[in-house]
Amino acid sequence: MTLSLFFLLFIVTLCVAPLIGSSKISLARAFSDSINISSNPDAIILFQVRFPRILLGALAGAALSVAGAIFQALLRNDLAAPFTLGVSSGAALGAVIAIALNLHIYMLGIPVVPLFAFLGSLGAIILVFSLVRTRHGEFPTGVLLLAGVTANFFFAAMVMFIHYLADFSQSFVIIRWLMGGLDITDYKTVLSIAPVVLVGIFSLLFISRDMNLISTGVHSASSRGVNVARIQKIGFIIASLITGTVVATCGPIGFVGLIVPHTVRLFVGPDLRILIPTCMLFGASFLVACDTLARTILAPTEIPVGVITAILGGPFFVWLLKRKRQV
Repeated sequence: MTLSLFFLLFIVTLCVAPLIGSSKISLARAFSDSINISSNPDAIILFQVRFPRILLGALAGAALSVAGAIFQALLRNDLAAPFTLGVSSGAALGAVIAIALNLHIYMLGIPVVPLFAFLGSLGAIILVFSLVRTRHGEFPTGVLLLAGVTANFFFAAMVMFIHYLADFSQSFVIIRWLMGGLDITDYKTVLSIAPVVLVGIFSLLFISRDMNLISTGVHSASSRGVNVARIQKIGFIIASLITGTVVATCGPIGFVGLIVPHTVRLFVGPDLRILIPTCMLFGASFLVACDTLARTILAPTEIPVGVITAILGGPFFVWLLKRKRQV
């Protein structure tokens, strides 16, 4: 029943969000067959500007929310987020390097900045997991968190160093990218990340039962026949990859992976078999709603959606800390 309500919220969000913006549109005119789309401003705004942006926001919100739920479960830490293991800072370093080198070109049909960002996130994943992995192939959660924090600080320091050396125009582009946003997109961008995100989420759902057991304790899961090292590896790597894919495209959009899993957990509990699809639906709705607010609150000026999620995430983080102290 709860899952159905979240699905209904997702459908309503997808239907309402395209109608909201600084320019009013007529649905009748946008869907009119008698008007050429190239000369139909309502159709252009709806189908070429707003709708692909909303689809990208839905994919990004779903990916970050599910990744946050996985990290919180496997690390058994309520404050874990998709960026805990350095994925975001690694992507930021890759993007900043490309911007500082003025690589505003395409390689194999892919813009170089997102490509470098993805390679940076992939490098961060490989570095952190190679440092932490034991001889038995396990990832001790305490050491993994420390390695992630260390990687975050190191990559952030490199970003600041390159930013300091950049000129004014490069500095502006770097700051704008680091804010995160969904403002420049098309259907090609959406189709390029959709397979990675959707396959990743459904792969995590497939092993959700075993991750449930691991979240209650490694020894308890092992005694019930779970290959802890294998499931940990799959869970961490898939969650990191879908995070890196989204960050490479949209920039670092913070707090989504922290706010959504905790909010959804209040309604459906900690069972990942229900939590993953519910986080996917509510995360998509949440980020689309935040982006709708970002592009309308100061219209015609747009605010990066990462700013909106950070403003919402700060008070939520304080509430979460106080709630943990009262438990």
